[in-house]
Amino acid sequence: MAVNEQAAAVIQAVRDVVPTLRENGLAAEENRWIPEENIELLDKAGVFRAAVPTRFGGLDLSLEEQYDILVQVARGCGSTGWVALAWVSTAWLITQYPDRAQEEIFTSDSVRISGGFSPTGTLTPVEDGYLLNGTWRFNSGCRGAQWDLLGALLELPDGSHQELYAVVPMSVLSIADDWYVSAAAATGSSTTSAKDVFVPAHRVMDAAEALEGLTGERSNTGATGRNYPLIGYIMASSVASYIGMARAAFELFVERVPGRPIAYTSWEDQAAHPLTQLRVATSANKIEAADALVRRWITALQAHADAGTQPTLEERAEGRGRCGYAIQLAKESVEDLQSISSGSAIMRSAPFQRFFRDIEGLALHGMMTPNPNLEVHGRVVLGLEPDTYLL
Repeated sequence: MAVNEQAAAVIQAVRDVVPTLRENGLAAEENRWIPEENIELLDKAGVFRAAVPTRFGGLDLSLEEQYDILVQVARGCGSTGWVALAWVSTAWLITQYPDRAQEEIFTSDSVRISGGFSPTGTLTPVEDGYLLNGTWRFNSGCRGAQWDLLGALLELPDGSHQELYAVVPMSVLSIADDWYVSAAAATGSSTTSAKDVFVPAHRVMDAAEALEGLTGERSNTGATGRNYPLIGYIMASSVASYIGMARAAFELFVERVPGRPIAYTSWEDQAAHPLTQLRVATSANKIEAADALVRRWITALQAHADAGTQPTLEERAEGRGRCGYAIQLAKESVEDLQSISSGSAIMRSAPFQRFFRDIEGLALHGMMTPNPNLEVHGRVVLGLEPDTYLL
């Protein structure tokens, strides 16, 4: 079976379970963690194999194929989509580690890896590795992960600091019960902590090299079609969650509207009202425009990966801007529909309101929130420095 056929099979398998993911939405939110059934269904569908290299039994799918899969997961449940995104994208990042680390982590073709990329920990050199200490907030998916990839700082002899990413088994970390939120409640994005955890040197990676897609000591370097720059990859794959949630909200609204009267008016069918028609059309076009923007960026990333090159600074800034604006459009598309929904749309049993709250909440994510991404893009367009190394 060719890779594109494998991807198509995974996408269809996820489409088939979207109704179940939606049905489980309320229970997931109440438990503040996605049900085991959701994990098992996605595992069976092959979602967690998407970024695992073929030499370890995985599917080694392209960024666009991963994106398409993650869109479908988020159509079923925003929180489940976000957790799947965390596990799939961090599994891809493991492919940038030395072969020895990959061989330790990819012990099966389906691996779940979470990540806390903010450097809120420290690494202290010891024989053959480092001691890791620190605390990482918003660690999405940590409750169901087998490994965790964590950002930490190493103090250098001159007093400066080097940012590194360390990978450790989830079993050596503590997980706080502190995820009480009004959106993305089932992502289980709790705080994780490490105290004097030993990390062998081969499971520690230079963040600067990861940003460039230039890490070494591995057999999968060069023009393999999978060596994307870290931020460009993370931004593009993350937008999938927003597009999926927007599509779900749109589907649910359109299914519900025909034949419903508009309260306290003479309109007996909301679908016949011109404002409804305008808002539905606007919402649909915003979703399609958002999807097209991110696919344009994915196409550019893939061209570089296939050629064994890296995007220019200007391209990276543009990519961040396009992804940020795609997120804004996806969020607005749901807001357009929310503004003409009936009062019953806020019932907790109604999936629409959950997608509305989840997309609003996740649009506040520090890396994904639109304005900073548009600022980076705008600065470079105007001939200024991007004012960030996260490109």
